[in-house]
Amino acid sequence: MKSWIAFWNILMKDMRNYYLKPPNISWGIVFPVAWTLMFFLKSQTAVNVRELLPGVMSLSILFGTTSMLAVTMTFERRSRSFERLLLAPLDLNFLMLAKTSGAILFGLFNAFIPVLFAVFLADLSGIRWLPVLGAVFLIAVTSTLLGLFIAVSVKEIFEAQTFSNFFRFPMIFLCGLFIPVQGLPIFLRPLSYILPLTYGADILKSSISQNGHLGFTVNFVILLGFAVGLFAVSIRNVKRKWIY
Repeated sequence: MKSWIAFWNILMKDMRNYYLKPPNISWGIVFPVAWTLMFFLKSQTAVNVRELLPGVMSLSILFGTTSMLAVTMTFERRSRSFERLLLAPLDLNFLMLAKTSGAILFGLFNAFIPVLFAVFLADLSGIRWLPVLGAVFLIAVTSTLLGLFIAVSVKEIFEAQTFSNFFRFPMIFLCGLFIPVQGLPIFLRPLSYILPLTYGADILKSSISQNGHLGFTVNFVILLGFAVGLFAVSIRNVKRKWIY
């Protein structure tokens, strides 16, 4: 019970202190909303909106989660408050779960901002919402852990945002968000398939616009594998760089 109380308090503290920081507002909220409006307003038909929706949702989650965690962890490392958390009688795995949960929730919230816009522009009937929810959650988890990897590697917020963009902007083009993976040059396709966002976006495409190409089972198994692997790597990095 004490561990869950600590979990809740850490989550609430992060939400109060970091959700409305300028980097989160600009990169985590304004940027995805701007992309959503740009793509949807340019689209001329409801069919195009449904085809664009999976990519825009994936983009919103990616930028929201990575921005959130980079800001949270970097602020706390600079103020040395994270070191105090490490001294608490709390299992490290549970502590990191508490620290990443805020970013995951932020990503889930961001994912449905494009859906709210799409409701007024297209008929969303026929969407398979259960796999959409599963994909949104796993994209948020893997993107959050990518943000944790970035946060462990830098000391300042501007470094975190710069390093994040090194990963994020190539993923816009490599993960099949708007350009199908099958349409990429052959030498780029292996890069697409080593990125977890590719599989999450494919689930969303299969569920929303029915043009995915890998199948639900393959995508979900690979995404779960990425989530477990990234969490293990993140814990190892925290132990190596912040504890020992």
